[in-house]
Amino acid sequence: MFAYIVRRLAYAVPILVGVNLVTFVLFFVVNSPDDMARMQLGAKRVTPEAIAKWKAERGYDKPLVWNAEAPGLEKLTRTIFFEKSVRLFVFDFGFSEDRRDIGREIAARMWPSLALAVPVFLVGLAVCVSFALLLAFFRATYLDFWGVVLCVAMMSISTLFYIIGGQYVFSKLWRLVPISGYAEGPDALKFLVLPVAIGVVAGIGASTRWYRTIFLEEMGREYVRTARAKGLAESAVLFGHVLRNALIPILTGVVAVIPLLFLGSLLMESFFGIPGLGSYTIDAIQAQDFAVVRAMVFVGSVLYIVGLILTDLSYTLVDPRIRFD
Repeated sequence: MFAYIVRRLAYAVPILVGVNLVTFVLFFVVNSPDDMARMQLGAKRVTPEAIAKWKAERGYDKPLVWNAEAPGLEKLTRTIFFEKSVRLFVFDFGFSEDRRDIGREIAARMWPSLALAVPVFLVGLAVCVSFALLLAFFRATYLDFWGVVLCVAMMSISTLFYIIGGQYVFSKLWRLVPISGYAEGPDALKFLVLPVAIGVVAGIGASTRWYRTIFLEEMGREYVRTARAKGLAESAVLFGHVLRNALIPILTGVVAVIPLLFLGSLLMESFFGIPGLGSYTIDAIQAQDFAVVRAMVFVGSVLYIVGLILTDLSYTLVDPRIRFD
């Protein structure tokens, strides 16, 4: 197991290097520091002096990858590539365009994102798996038919409809919860109830249909027919055999999502005014704050790789036949 984890981590290094190189090319070659300065200064005609000052203040006045004028090793280290890209590997994200520490912002905004994403994930998983098991139990009945119709209808509705409709009904008409905002500690509950409920409802359609398909596929296998032939009740077959053996495909999607919970929900955080990483990314894109966007792209890549490794390791917990040498 330890050797497998080491191999997977070794495989992750070239992936992160590739993502880093692509990000660097997009931000500093395709879109040069001069172009970034013009966009940030916001004027149609800016002077060369203003551009040079902007670049010097933010460390963009150095060569891209090779500093021929610097001595020794500084030929590589005193470059934009090293200061803006290589340092990401030690999680040194630098500063945003408004001179705020990006690492400190990520650490602070991570918790509001988790406060929203974790309940949506856990409650949504429980609701969708339970609903899918119910449809599978009553397969080929009117309950199954109308349940699938409901799931398709819910899938066809945009998340924005749930957000705007929920804010209008529960916040503006009934005044049960605040329409947006966030608070620390126990006071955060009243701000999170509505977005968590909307997040769960918005994901029921697609997730339930997927889990239902998995359960129905398992119910057609030989071991299920054997269990029924032994006289086991249908509920015992469904919960004791089908659910357990369906955990591997479910874990494939579930565990890979867990690290991405840290990144937050772009839409939910933006519409409900929650100061998480999702809204942080959206604000950075709107403000053309490329330092923040680069950092969030790198963090997302790291978390995605961690999710894939956790997915592989979780297989051994639900299937004893799987071993990693």
